[in-house]
Amino acid sequence: METMIITKNDVAEVLTPAVANKTIEKAFKAYGLGQADMPGKSYLYFKKGDLRSMPAYIYGQGFDIAGIKSVNVHPENSRHGLPTVMAVIILTDPQTGFPLAVLDGTYLTGMRTGAAGALAAKLLSRKDSKIAGFVGCGVQARTQLTCTMEVRTLRSIKVWQFNPDDKSAQDFCRWAQRTCKLETIISPDIDEVTTNVDILFTTTPSREPLVNEVSPGTHISAIGADAKGKQEVNPKILKQAKVVIDDWTQALHSGELNVPLRKKQLTKKDVYAELGEIVAGKKAGRISEEEITLFDSTGLAIQDISCADTVYEELKNRTDIKRIKLF
Repeated sequence: METMIITKNDVAEVLTPAVANKTIEKAFKAYGLGQADMPGKSYLYFKKGDLRSMPAYIYGQGFDIAGIKSVNVHPENSRHGLPTVMAVIILTDPQTGFPLAVLDGTYLTGMRTGAAGALAAKLLSRKDSKIAGFVGCGVQARTQLTCTMEVRTLRSIKVWQFNPDDKSAQDFCRWAQRTCKLETIISPDIDEVTTNVDILFTTTPSREPLVNEVSPGTHISAIGADAKGKQEVNPKILKQAKVVIDDWTQALHSGELNVPLRKKQLTKKDVYAELGEIVAGKKAGRISEEEITLFDSTGLAIQDISCADTVYEELKNRTDIKRIKLF
């Protein structure tokens, strides 16, 4: 048997925002129904970053697949001309353990995270949401926006410019105007960006709260906190919000909740549900126009393995995909 080698271009050809959204919704439903096994991600820490291992096995909602992702986060990688996040996924046949495919996971990671944010927006934001705010405007902001545009009809975005020399806000707005046909506003005043929006995305590596004010009815997708010590949202907002996490184990040690829980600013009782519980119909999503909702996204292996499987199934019969004999 041979193992497929699936490149970034191959992944991007298959994993459109619409396909990613559909795949991620099925994966979270499987998880919510107990049809997946997923240990918490493990970390190796280096001076300049970290390396994470993320295994999962999904056996429901049309999936029967296992695998593991190896992913790094190195914030200073731009100095070396490398992405901050790079990943490789090994997709495994649960029946034999054979490695079916080795996939580029860098593009996939961005897209599956965007799709999880979109799923949360579908379930937790107001259906007539028109305005989105962005604290952080890198690669992840783009996938959050493109995937969310599949589930909400946004008309404009507000983007925080964290210092006058920062060009990423202008780049992001030009891209949003061109790609999504949206009106854009850039502001150095973070409170201006985080208030009077329907959906707020936070996608920074911050280790102290940046978001201190939001308006009633806002849905927040808190994406950036994915390791111990990171946080983007003031705990007072978490206390006010209906908080939905992706996974208990990961949220406790690396999500938006990890710092306020350690400082006893929050307790487990302040968490409403896991996202999979809402997808599976075990708990309700948004129930009023005025409630503040927050999705704490740490990034789950079920997202990676489900999306990798979708790509593999689409490409496995193609003769132009490279294959190698490992054993």
